[in-house]
Amino acid sequence: MYTPPAYAENDTARLHAFMRAHSFATLVTRGRGGLNATHLPFLLDDGASPHGRLTTHLARANPQLQDLREGAPVLVLFQGAHAFVSPSWYANQATFPTWNYTAVHARGRATLLEDPQDVHAVLRATVACYDQPLGGSWDFAASPAALVALRLRAIVALHIPIAQLEGKMKLSQDKSVADRRGVVAALQASAVPESLAVARLIRAQPDMAAAFEEGA
Repeated sequence: MYTPPAYAENDTARLHAFMRAHSFATLVTRGRGGLNATHLPFLLDDGASPHGRLTTHLARANPQLQDLREGAPVLVLFQGAHAFVSPSWYANQATFPTWNYTAVHARGRATLLEDPQDVHAVLRATVACYDQPLGGSWDFAASPAALVALRLRAIVALHIPIAQLEGKMKLSQDKSVADRRGVVAALQASAVPESLAVARLIRAQPDMAAAFEEGA
């Protein structure tokens, strides 16, 4: 990922927090048939390796599974808040439009988990991560054992030890405080949740937080 130094985020803890907050990500591989991508929910174990380990699952019928069986490198794309930025919001408008966005890329190679017990463990962890915080109480015991066994055979789980982690937070850091205040004001006037999220991220920058506190 092309990342100018001003936009780079290298703090592993912050990258992990971002990945957990935006955990429905895209698994990308390249195999003999070209590029493949699948959108999947991921779990993160931040103690499994220096950069952490991702866990997910996909359908056994998914052709991308062949890439994983052949040991293809994987890229997992985590996309966060993003918003268009108009030059009309700047104090100095002699410039061009741009797009602010936040993203984390994780690279590694997958280890396949095909034993039904291993798959079941991954699915239980996934349900615990996503269902229970929403107040859900569903358990596999609620489904007939034959149905559970059938579904487990149709799914392959995988671990991805993260070999490389990249973060990019493009939030107008190259602009003056005055220009960024204009961006924040315009984004805060929007009803679009993504725009409001970007405004909060810009305001949270150390020099911007001080500027807003001082009323500059």
